[in-house]
Amino acid sequence: MSTPPAAAPRTTGAPRMRTRIAILAAAAVAAWLLPYGLDSYAIHVVDVILIFAILAVGLGLAMGIAGQVNLAQVAFFGVGAYATAILTTRAGLGFWVSAVLAVLATMAIGLVVGTPALRVQSHYLGIVTLGLALAFTSWVTNAEISGGAEGLPGIPVPTLPGIDLTSEYLYYYLELFAFVVALGFGEFIVRTSLGRRMRAMRDDALAAGALGAEVPILRMTAFLLASVYGGVAGVLYAGLIQYVAPESFSIATMFLLLAMVIIGGRQSLVGCVVGAVSLALVREALVDHPTIAQIAYGSVVVLVVVFAPTGLAGLPSRIRDAVARRRGRRGVPARMKPFVPYEMSAAADPDAPAILRVQGVTKQFRGLKALDDVSLDVPAGEIRGVVGPNGSGKTTLFNVISGLYRPTSGRVEFRGRDMTAHAPYRLARAGMSRTFQNLRLFGALTVQENILVAIDRSHTAESWRYLLRPISVLRRDRDLHRRAREVIDRFGLSEFAGLAPGALPYGTQRRVEIARAVAAAPALLLLDEPAAGLNGEEVRQLSEIVRSIRDSGVTVIVIEHNMGLVMSLCERVTVLAGGRVIAEGTPAQVARTPAVIEAYLGDSMGDLPEVSAT
Repeated sequence: MSTPPAAAPRTTGAPRMRTRIAILAAAAVAAWLLPYGLDSYAIHVVDVILIFAILAVGLGLAMGIAGQVNLAQVAFFGVGAYATAILTTRAGLGFWVSAVLAVLATMAIGLVVGTPALRVQSHYLGIVTLGLALAFTSWVTNAEISGGAEGLPGIPVPTLPGIDLTSEYLYYYLELFAFVVALGFGEFIVRTSLGRRMRAMRDDALAAGALGAEVPILRMTAFLLASVYGGVAGVLYAGLIQYVAPESFSIATMFLLLAMVIIGGRQSLVGCVVGAVSLALVREALVDHPTIAQIAYGSVVVLVVVFAPTGLAGLPSRIRDAVARRRGRRGVPARMKPFVPYEMSAAADPDAPAILRVQGVTKQFRGLKALDDVSLDVPAGEIRGVVGPNGSGKTTLFNVISGLYRPTSGRVEFRGRDMTAHAPYRLARAGMSRTFQNLRLFGALTVQENILVAIDRSHTAESWRYLLRPISVLRRDRDLHRRAREVIDRFGLSEFAGLAPGALPYGTQRRVEIARAVAAAPALLLLDEPAAGLNGEEVRQLSEIVRSIRDSGVTVIVIEHNMGLVMSLCERVTVLAGGRVIAEGTPAQVARTPAVIEAYLGDSMGDLPEVSAT
């Protein structure tokens, strides 16, 4: 089979960068000169729009980037505004001291609001966060310290040396600075490792956890970020209006903010800003017709959700993906290069008696016993096959080993440590990686970004570096990209690096998933039916890939129905039936075990060619 010619080098990167810089420069000039063409009412409207744009960016980070349904953003907004008002008018503190304390208070509330995300997801999380937002509105309406239904007037204007911020024209530049920092910091997060892990969690939390993403901490981080943006917006709002009241933080405001994010495109921070600006202008145009405005908001949201789920900002990328999908299906992956891992330290200790030891594992789902006292030892450096009829418990065994299921009884040891029921991300960071029976690639990430998520071993707790050491974050991200390109080139996927996985043929997607699992530099690799849906040539290439991975020092366990592949590839085979181990040994030994022939292989076993035990 001839190797397809390498893709031509791209020459559009520099022109695109120059175009983006030109657009940003034009936008900066326009934003700076904007107040000079507006009257006093119009500049007030623009000031309010900037505040909602900051709110939308925060909501976009939590809901669009991290996939956490957050209907409490208006509560964060209110906490920032009310804390500023209370600290300045009741406690007598200065505006900027109050602002810092208000943002800290909002962050604390964000951690409280984010706690339910550790246990519930989807619409359940939306209901919980909406309830918390309603609770906040009820509190500020009735609490004496917040001024009750009448609110709190008399908030002082922030002061800056030589600048009179009582002028809304000059206040605009303060807000513009805050908005640029907020948007720039948000984009910095999205385009580096923290944002990639959040987007991976959004697309498939289970697969992200299996690659080492600390899903619980990422969820809390998403709410913490949203709360910071909400708190900053609240502080700016209090300084602008100099008065806070419950109606400014009502559920109607929350749904308006939600509509801004959905219409603009929740997976794009720039889209969130576009949605905020567009809907704010529409609201201003319909200010004398509130009923029509509400109907219009609802109708547009429904239309966007049905016909353009990625919002206005997602339309160009959807068109590009459609074109790339047609081109990608005509592509053929190149031959894989000999595999030499870039982290040899990830290989198992050759002196260890077994890299994986499963002892008496039972997994019961109510009345169904999927696994029944299963035990197996897998020595380091082996390719172990796990076979059995459908429903025999093979994938359940993988799910128990990789931490997705907690066993009813029994013990799982990995690299000499008891790892029973450890979280998947802990097992991944300990050196275990896996693929899935059904492809679980991150569809909204490119092939290269899928690989980057697997390579990244940074801890979410180190996110403080984004504030204090951004250069080190960028330097590390460049190193991750270099390593990702090496993996992509090694697996013959360079032609597809910038494409979404859905634009690729099924066999190529399987290769991407294996490349992603290997990119994590595991000591143990679990492959769940990797040959499913592959043609003969792709199965042959898969066999070469698995042997190359093993030769690099990685132990491999394969679940597979393709008996020809199992018998030719695996040193030892474990056979399951009815959730129990009924045979184990070399392929030749297993092939002649009566219990195996009766339970699974039947008379067809006799048609298999002779196989060596090596």
